[in-house]
Amino acid sequence: MFRGTSFHTIDSKGRIIIPARFRDIIKNGDQDGVVVSRMDGTLYAYPSEEWRKIENKILSLAEKSDSMRRFRRIFIGAAFECSCDRQDRILVPPALRQYAELEKDIVLVGALDHFEIWSLEKWNKELEEMENDNKKEDVRNEIAKLGI
Repeated sequence: MFRGTSFHTIDSKGRIIIPARFRDIIKNGDQDGVVVSRMDGTLYAYPSEEWRKIENKILSLAEKSDSMRRFRRIFIGAAFECSCDRQDRILVPPALRQYAELEKDIVLVGALDHFEIWSLEKWNKELEEMENDNKKEDVRNEIAKLGI
């Protein structure tokens, strides 16, 4: 499971060093890399095994609504396999870097079955929004249901 937050940089070629604790999870699978796609203004990186589960869930959906077709088209269509190189880096394709506005300072955020790749600026905005949301009673009640 991916947990924790790491602050890194992305180099001019679009390479990101994967932290050891994330790399260990990735290398436990049958591949030495991740599948990266886009959502919520950031990038989601899944080990191949988890990605296959998502694809199977999407394929098994009985409902083929316009919004689900659009989601499938964008989420699956934007996905790239990113292998780790000898220095344990992944190369993020230009289209995904542009979408997530990754330029230099980035944040890798563990989200259990995947990790997210944020620009530092967007991550700071996300933290601020969460703090504001936590002040709302309905959000606090949802969190309380988790026993937190």
